[in-house]
Amino acid sequence: MDEKTTIAQGLHVTDDSAGYDAACKRVLSEKAILARIMKSCLEEYKDCDVNDIAEKYIEGQPQVSAVPVLPDEGGTVISGMDTEDKSVHEGTVTYDIRFRAIVPGSEEQIALIINVEAQNDFYPGYPLIKRGIYYCCRMISSQYGREFTGPHYEKIKKVYSIWICMKPPQYRENTITRYRLVEEHLVGEGKEPVRNYDLLSIVMLCLGGPDGANYDGVLRMLDVLLSNETSEAEKRKILQDDYDIQMTQTMEREVSVMCNLSKGVEEKGMAKGLTNGILASIKNLVKNMGVSVEQAMSVLEIPEAERQKYMDLLERQ
Repeated sequence: MDEKTTIAQGLHVTDDSAGYDAACKRVLSEKAILARIMKSCLEEYKDCDVNDIAEKYIEGQPQVSAVPVLPDEGGTVISGMDTEDKSVHEGTVTYDIRFRAIVPGSEEQIALIINVEAQNDFYPGYPLIKRGIYYCCRMISSQYGREFTGPHYEKIKKVYSIWICMKPPQYRENTITRYRLVEEHLVGEGKEPVRNYDLLSIVMLCLGGPDGANYDGVLRMLDVLLSNETSEAEKRKILQDDYDIQMTQTMEREVSVMCNLSKGVEEKGMAKGLTNGILASIKNLVKNMGVSVEQAMSVLEIPEAERQKYMDLLERQ
């Protein structure tokens, strides 16, 4: 490979948060990254080599997107599916990444439909898991007229929605959690083939840092890849030496990476750090001084207009 790859393009970001968000999507859409996520999180690929996943199973064959992520530039972004579902009544849902993958060893070349989302805000005003369920439902319902017609529901493809949460609460840092349909016998033991109901799964990858437990494998890889604190040289070394993600010379030049992140992203990080510090102070006062949350906020001189925000955050912890 002697051209810029999508990883290199994605890591070269502009100085705004929108550029950072776009860069995350481009980086995560690279097959070398997707393959490692799939091996770690999807049971269909746990015994597969990552190179086989990237070369044999994602989209069947590697393809170049018909519309490049970056204008007038090529890439290795997954193609073959729209990234939008449209409904007259529900509006437009835009997926970060969506692609098809073949199930290894399936005689009929059974395909999965996989969605990957990069999420910086773990508390956007609703539970992220519900949004993941909604995305899965949309990916299933949108198959009508594409994957099957009429009463041929047996042709429904299994869907995955994978959420990479970069700023989760502390209790969820460095965790991978899966939510899916399972069979439950209430009376008797009437069994249904798993393939007939195991049609949607949501996977939450919550990143953390090296100071926490479970900092290894795909969690460490994604944390290094998306971090705005890891240096360019360290990123390059870890990705190449520990994860065998090869970078071209062009990519290495471009790998001014996310250490030159947007000012908006940095400011968000500083604001989050300040918020976490205030929350810790509130909890310490409540615990050690025996005061109420309201009294603790008064002692800390938190403005009235901001107090409800901290109340909500404390309830979620």
